[in-house]
Amino acid sequence: MTVKEIFESMDYGTAPESAAEALTWLVDQGAQFGHFINGEFTEAGEGFDSRNPATGEVLASLTQATQAEVDAAVAAARAAQPGWAALGGYGRARVIYAIARLLQKHARLFAVLETLDNGKPIRESRDIDVPLAQRHFYYHAGMAQLMEAELPDREALGVCGQIIPWNFPLLMLAWKVAPAIAMGNTVVLKPAEYTSLTALLFADICQQAGVPPGVVNIVTGDGAVGEMITGHADIDKIAFTGSTEVGRRIRAATAGSGKALTLELGGKSPYIVFDDADLDSAIEGLVDAIWFNQGQVCCAGSRLLVQEGVAETFLTRLKARMDKLRVGDPLDKSIDVGALVDPVQLATVTRLVDANTAGQVHRAACNMPATGCYYPPTLITGLAPSDPLMQEEIFGPVLVSTTFRTPAEAVALANNTRYGLAATLWTENVNLALDVAPKLAAGVVWVNGTNMFDAAAGFGGVRESGFGREGGWEGLSAYTRPRGATKALKTVEGYTGDGAPEGLDRTPKLYIGGKQARPDGGYSRSVYGKDGGLLGQVGIGNRKDVRNAVEAARGAAGWARTTGHLRAQILYFIAENLEARADEFARRINGLTGAGGDAEVAASVKRLFTWAAWADKYAGEARDVPIRGMALALREPVGVIGAICPDEAPLLGLISLMGPAIAMGNRAVLVASQAFPLAATDFYQVLDTSDVPGGVVNILTGSHAELAPVLAKHADVDAVWCFSSTPLSGVVEKESAASLKRTWVNHGRAVDWAGAAGEGRAFLEAATEVKTVWVPYGE
Repeated sequence: MTVKEIFESMDYGTAPESAAEALTWLVDQGAQFGHFINGEFTEAGEGFDSRNPATGEVLASLTQATQAEVDAAVAAARAAQPGWAALGGYGRARVIYAIARLLQKHARLFAVLETLDNGKPIRESRDIDVPLAQRHFYYHAGMAQLMEAELPDREALGVCGQIIPWNFPLLMLAWKVAPAIAMGNTVVLKPAEYTSLTALLFADICQQAGVPPGVVNIVTGDGAVGEMITGHADIDKIAFTGSTEVGRRIRAATAGSGKALTLELGGKSPYIVFDDADLDSAIEGLVDAIWFNQGQVCCAGSRLLVQEGVAETFLTRLKARMDKLRVGDPLDKSIDVGALVDPVQLATVTRLVDANTAGQVHRAACNMPATGCYYPPTLITGLAPSDPLMQEEIFGPVLVSTTFRTPAEAVALANNTRYGLAATLWTENVNLALDVAPKLAAGVVWVNGTNMFDAAAGFGGVRESGFGREGGWEGLSAYTRPRGATKALKTVEGYTGDGAPEGLDRTPKLYIGGKQARPDGGYSRSVYGKDGGLLGQVGIGNRKDVRNAVEAARGAAGWARTTGHLRAQILYFIAENLEARADEFARRINGLTGAGGDAEVAASVKRLFTWAAWADKYAGEARDVPIRGMALALREPVGVIGAICPDEAPLLGLISLMGPAIAMGNRAVLVASQAFPLAATDFYQVLDTSDVPGGVVNILTGSHAELAPVLAKHADVDAVWCFSSTPLSGVVEKESAASLKRTWVNHGRAVDWAGAAGEGRAFLEAATEVKTVWVPYGE
């Protein structure tokens, strides 16, 4: 084309990227790969082919890992871990820095190989995936250097099993490997079956960087290999990114094993456009939100919500922009949309869209390649919130849309999903933006932008989008644990006897919604003291009592919107009123347990002061990210927390769990000590006189074994903490898999409730979620 023709048509030609260097590297490896175990590549074995989804051509042959090979990788990681941790932060930082530098030196090779293997446009691999991977290793080299000074009470978990998806093969590897090895762990990583090549190139980089043998191990294969890693007895932590369905299975499989677990799962993220937004900018942002990586992004802005007043104009402009998108060879730098990862994924997207009968479908009027795994950019408008495509993750270049009238309706529609990974909102009104962002059920919110990521800013979801964060300081807690060993906890049994009650009989009730309530089942049990005397009777709570308590807690949602100052005052009031009755509570504890009442009450008052002190001080912070703007890490309450309280510390244990929960704005459903419940039923009288709003604290008595699974399965409970002396950790984790709620359990290990282990940042982290709000600024 001449310059005049280009100017008049506004068309542009191709800009092909050479694949020669990447193909040469594959040929140099023999176009077939074994695994990377203990610092060396193993001999290639039977397996499967890795294909270019744009052409169908075979790139290399990969090996399907056997159980013996997974065992060898785990054994190598276990053997290397003590030495790697002992190398110290500076020693690890030097190695991680070397990895970052080598990723820079071989950036183009990684980018081209990623595009060949995955099908994403070379511009995305070159300008987003690879630079972000480099950034994660640079950032975590710094974290390794700072660990000893800034995290002196934390240590490595040990061996980490990591399972990553096919949509961002290299970037997901960096998100997982960098923080793990920075904190002194070793890893066994399984890349996705479709896209293992950049992981194997990374293994080559590890050899060049001087990573000690066994610190990084990579095994390839299908989901069966992931199951081998998940179920391996000698792995301390599982990190998984992938589908919600598989995430549930992993949660159930690891339940009770003691393995740490983080899950980054699916999403159906809203993209909200208000009527005052810069519509052209919002459309360009939407192109990035849904057609980036062909829509194969867990946080893709796949649900478009447009305010009615501008909906027609916005959709008209959007369709015109869609028709200008270029679909084709991913190695062409002028291409906007590349190939889906595999024919299986293409068939899945096609099936989901073809099954839809609602709304109006617009497919981009762009030229489509005759062969390869391509699907046209698609917009489906006029859907109802309940339509399947508004609820189900499509994971392809398909955008679904509806409209809203008011900001409140926009929030309701945005939150009308079982997911909670990310959200985007566009408005020129900063007040509106900062009002709406905290109301969105999402781990990440982008204001007037989309797909902003950085190693300093935590990423992760809520609800069925998983739990845990990757990146930032909060991401390190997933790869560390408190220093020191803990003792096994013996089951604490209540006393038996046959004595008669002293004085007038008083039967304590449950405490639900700020009121005393009889147990639904109408049954009570006797509580005896150490001397065999009958101290009283308590109600036996059942699943209906749990239901009522959770409903009351949900009804007290306004507690989350109160100020930290107000919550602190109320905690101080509780402490004041408890101390006023200190002698009474001490006698009760002495009667229940035999001794220690004065010390436990004094510790409980002090603990309440601790949580009152934290109520207005554990807040968010602005993160230093490489944009002109801010990434705000906001600490938000989890929601409704169900807590199975310790048996051995009937008052102090309850307060140690209640305090951080309500200090951070949560509502609590507390199941009192099973062995010594009367301290809790006395305590609700203190709550009644301390200005605690009804529903903020609810107290049940009964069998831990019966009530814990009910709380874990309850869809309106957002997290379950279990510190019972009864071995219930596995039950709680397994039953929580259906809704993928957060759990915090003791795995049968004792906690020194009166000491430092009974308070601190671990409790605050468990009581909050980090929401990252990105706010770019400037004209």
